[in-house]
Amino acid sequence: MSREQLTKIVLPEDKMPRFWYNIQADMPNLPEPGLNPQTKQPLTPADLEPIFARELIAQEVSTERFIEIPVEVQELYRQFRPSPLFRARQLEKALDTPCRIYYKYEGVSPVGSHKLNSALPQVFFNKVQGIKRLTTETGAGQWGTALSLACKQFGLEAMIYMVKISFTQKPYRRSIMELYGGKCVASPSTLTESGRSELAKDPNTPGSLAMAISEAIEDALQREDTNYSLGSVLNHVCIHQSIIGQEARLQLEMVDDYPDIVIGCCGGGSNFAGIAFPFVPDKLAGRNIRLIGVEPAACPTLTKGVFAYDFSDTSGLTPIMKMYTLGHNFTPSGIHAGGLRFHGESPLVSQLYHDGLLEAVAVKQNATFAAAMIFAQTESIVPAPESAHAIRTAIDEALQAKEEGVSKTILFNLSGHGHLDLYSYDRYLSGEMEDIEFSEEDLQESLKSLPQI
Repeated sequence: MSREQLTKIVLPEDKMPRFWYNIQADMPNLPEPGLNPQTKQPLTPADLEPIFARELIAQEVSTERFIEIPVEVQELYRQFRPSPLFRARQLEKALDTPCRIYYKYEGVSPVGSHKLNSALPQVFFNKVQGIKRLTTETGAGQWGTALSLACKQFGLEAMIYMVKISFTQKPYRRSIMELYGGKCVASPSTLTESGRSELAKDPNTPGSLAMAISEAIEDALQREDTNYSLGSVLNHVCIHQSIIGQEARLQLEMVDDYPDIVIGCCGGGSNFAGIAFPFVPDKLAGRNIRLIGVEPAACPTLTKGVFAYDFSDTSGLTPIMKMYTLGHNFTPSGIHAGGLRFHGESPLVSQLYHDGLLEAVAVKQNATFAAAMIFAQTESIVPAPESAHAIRTAIDEALQAKEEGVSKTILFNLSGHGHLDLYSYDRYLSGEMEDIEFSEEDLQESLKSLPQI
């Protein structure tokens, strides 16, 4: 079979990248420095050491282009990496498009998503430092699942605060976290020993990632043997996820192709950064390539938010970062793509978007699930609702190219499978899913909470 006929493009294990790519080495403008939440002065390593491993803090500010992946992490990566790149031939036929559509499938990891790419190194660096326990938040549950497994691999405890609406909608995510040895509670929780019950004063709240982050950080600050771990947004997380795009480049070279368009769903920004950042240097060098982040219309951080300093959590415990934000008091509606319900955006993604190097679009729930259904019936994979946002835009771009009579190469990140999201699919198939409207009024109220810098 010729390489042009390949459907599944598999990179040999010995070709897996041994270094993460750090976009900070090539950005025309680095993000503004993060600020201490109490003093509002630029962050120092000492400000972050109470909750983050020292090596992760170093990566956060590093401008080295490549950062070596520890051998211990590489060994565990090889359980599921390199992940396959698929040519979506059946989807192309169904759309009758002249485009070549490829998807990088991160759902082959043990936890079913890209999140393990960062969970493993984060836990490893904490282990090396002598940390015994990690806390975190999780939206749809992919990150909590990944951290639970990574902690078990390296012998740490995991405490997971899961956004309440997803905790209710996705009970089997919780089951897997506990199967891997993690402890998972709904957020906002009823825990009272640290005063976190203040977050739960509205019993009807669906919760938010910002609330869950507050709880996880408060927990970490109470114990010297405990650090906090974040699954998206931060620079070091985007660095770890760069292995996705690096592999995709090598796999496309194997079939003599190169993308005109690169697409990823976008919540906090980690999987979009993972697929898109390794292509940014080409764009800076003048190559005609579009890099598109896709977010839910009910939580449109890039397309409707403001570029400003804000907290990542509700309680104002996190560093204040310059990013696109809807305001840290914004509580997104209970949409079914729980992993994208975050009010803020990665400072790296935000800066590159602000500089015009990245694009963003927002799509509604029903259109997103319609795309997921087309994909499942053609490519045979049930995608995560988050990933389906990227599928929606890939389909739209392919149909637009067909209308224009041009052929393009489209690459998107299929960041996870949806086997544990069947409640959401049932809602769509029964016609009960609503296209929740974004509230400009709620946005304006939430923006009043932005810190005064």
